[in-house]
Amino acid sequence: MSKFPWKTTLAVAAILGATAYAYAQMSPGMNGPMGQMHQRMMQGQMAQGHMMQGSPDMSQMHEQMMQGQGGLRGGMHGASNLPTMPGQDAFGAIQEVVQMLEADPATDWSKVNIAALREHLIDMNEVTLRAATSERMLDNGIEIAVTGEGRTLAAIKRMVSAHVNELKEIGWSAKTDELPNGVKLTVTASQATPLTKLKALGFMGIMVQGGHHQRHHLAMAKGEFMMH
Repeated sequence: MSKFPWKTTLAVAAILGATAYAYAQMSPGMNGPMGQMHQRMMQGQMAQGHMMQGSPDMSQMHEQMMQGQGGLRGGMHGASNLPTMPGQDAFGAIQEVVQMLEADPATDWSKVNIAALREHLIDMNEVTLRAATSERMLDNGIEIAVTGEGRTLAAIKRMVSAHVNELKEIGWSAKTDELPNGVKLTVTASQATPLTKLKALGFMGIMVQGGHHQRHHLAMAKGEFMMH
C-alpha cells in the first residue's frame, strides 16, 4: 500500500487550519473581531425589540405616528385632486346658502325658498351682463339710462329701483325714473361721492355699493325677504 505524499498532507492541513481560523473570527460565539461585532449587533437588535414589546407606550406612539403620517399624506393627496370652484357663479352662490341652511339647526325648511334666490340671481346676471347703459355727467351728479328687452327689462325694473333704497340707507342721494324700455338712475354728487368718483364707478360700481346683497340672498332662501 503506497504512502500518502507528505507534501499533500501538509497542504491539506494548512487549508483546514485557515478555514477553522476564519470560522472562529466570524462566529458570534468566538472572541474574534468579526464575532464580537456580530454579537454586539445581535444584542442591540434584541434590546430594541424587547423595548418595543415591553413598552406599550412607545409601540403605540410609533404606530400612531405612522398612521398619522399616512392619513396626512392621503388627505393632502385627496385635496389636491379636488377642484375648489363650483364652475358657475349662481350655482356656487346657491350651494353656499344651502350649506349654511343645512348647518343651522334653526332652519325652518317649510319656509325655505331656493327657487326665489335662483330667480334673483338670474336678475343679477341679466342686469350685470345684458343690460345696456348710457351715462351722462351732470353738473352735480350722474344720470344713467339702463335699458333692455324681455327678461333683461324685467330684471332692470326690479333691481335698479330697489337698489336706490339701499343707496339712501348708506347716505347716497339717488332716484329712478321709468323709461319705456328701462330705468333712468340719477345719483347726486356729495363730499363722500364726488363727481370724479361717480364717473369712475359708473353703473355697476354704483350697483355694488352697500353690503346688503349677501344678507338678502340668505333671507330670500329662508323665505324671509321678498325678491326685488
